[in-house]
This record gives sequence, C-alpha cells and structure tokens, in this order.
Amino acid sequence: MKRIALLGPGTYTEESARHFLDSAVCEYVPCKLIDDVFMSTVNGITDYSVIPIENTFDGSVSLHLDWLVHEVNLPMQAEWIYPISIQLMAVGAPGDTLEASCSGLKKIVSHSVTLTQCRQFLRKYLPHVELEQVSSNGEAARLVQELGSPEVAALAPRSAGALYGLQIWAQDVQDHQKNFTRFVLVGQAPIELMDNYRSHKTTILVTLPEDYPGALHQVLSAFAWRRINLSKIESRPTKKKLGNYYFYIDIDASLDSVLLPSALQEIEAIGCQVRILGCYPTYSYKPTHSEV
Repeated sequence: MKRIALLGPGTYTEESARHFLDSAVCEYVPCKLIDDVFMSTVNGITDYSVIPIENTFDGSVSLHLDWLVHEVNLPMQAEWIYPISIQLMAVGAPGDTLEASCSGLKKIVSHSVTLTQCRQFLRKYLPHVELEQVSSNGEAARLVQELGSPEVAALAPRSAGALYGLQIWAQDVQDHQKNFTRFVLVGQAPIELMDNYRSHKTTILVTLPEDYPGALHQVLSAFAWRRINLSKIESRPTKKKLGNYYFYIDIDASLDSVLLPSALQEIEAIGCQVRILGCYPTYSYKPTHSEV
C-alpha cells in the first residue's frame, strides 16, 4: 500500500486525491503544514505527496513551486484537475434566508486562497465580519467545530463539513463557478493510476546563459519549429541575484516522443541549463453519478 502525504484532513487536496487515487491501495497521511507534506516524502515516511500548484483564477501557487525547485528533489509523477466548490458552514441550522444567517456572524475562518476566491460573496453578505486565515480549510472547519459558536463560520469544502459535523449555510459561494485547481503527485518512483489519462506532459526549468542576447527567443524557437506546444511558461527568480530568472515551462509532449529530446538538446547547446521536473500523465475531472 502506498502512503500519500497531503494537506488535511478535510481539504480540497484530500478531496481531489480521493477522487483520482484508488483508496484501496493508498493510505492518506494528513499533514497540518505544506512543509510537512513535502518533508514527509523527502524523509521516506510517505511514498508520495499531493501538491496544489495552480488555480484557474489565482494562477501559480508560488510557495509550492519554489519548494519543488529550491527545497526538494521530488519528480512529478502525475497531475489532475479538480473543481473547487466552496461552502459557508457553521454549527447549528442556518437562518430562513442567507441574509439572516450572515447577519449574526462575526468571524469567518478559512485558508487565505479560499478567502481570496470568495471576495465578492464576502463583500456582499459579510462586509462586517473579521477574517481569520489558517493553514488549511480542514483546519478552519475543525476550529469552527471546536468553538461551537453560531457567530463563527468556515469557508471550506463539503467534505470538511461532513468530517466535523458542520451545517452548510450557503453553497458554491466562490466568485467564479468554473474554478479549478491543478494538483501534482510527486515522489521518486513512477506510479500507475488509471488508464484513461488525457495526455502526457513534461515540465522543465530553463536557466538562460548570462549576457546572451536573444537566448529566450532561441529557446522558444526550438519548440516552435518542431510544433511542440507549450501550455505554460513562467519566469521565477533564481534567488541567486536580483534580476536573474529561470523559466518554468509545461510542455504538451512526452520525453518518449521523437521531437522533444532533440529540442532539449538544442536548448542545452546554446548554453542553457535544463532541469526536468517530471514527465507524467495528466487527468481531467469526471463527475461521479451523484454529481450528474
């Protein structure tokens, strides 16, 4: 049985992992902090970690990318896309209307990213409340249960409410309904998940040689003339010198393809450093029968 570290319990990370990973062959190891998630796999306590790295509206999770680049050497072994549905939950029954429920609230507890994704809802219905940030949405639900006060609510996934016995006061309160997060499974060994993956992807880091005019253009040209699609390119600081960046690139191709290895060789030939973060299958979300 594979041991899987993740932020939790009661988080979107856990919810997504249970949707995509076979619980019959996986043991989930919840961690309170993302640092603990990474280090659990680095130290061999778990076989893999599940890491959220990108959201439809917030973009890259920079802290997690920096961990993968600067702190650990854990290759990406799979990725999946999961919808984010945020609920307002508290102890006790809600009021007759949403306005009545919200009028008695004095504090909302949630993860910082979740609060950001509910700005319009908070501004419209809860402009008077105190907002408290915690390490995870599961922790938010746990704290609301522990306090036991109808004046405190959590913004969290439905699974967190079920875990901690909270009532849903409002459903799908995120500002954008087509809200998805990209998760990656990282670890040292390849893993077989499902056969119905959408495609393969390769993620690399490219560091340009200094004082080489047009180097980025040549990097992109190596992919362009081979008609290799780049689904993402993002510059991030190397943390070595101000103004010195590497490029994080997602490529819609496998290292087993004919053209990609030669493109990487061409990039290295002009003096660029190339680091492969992973070559892995990518999965799309499919609703269960109960969600259709």
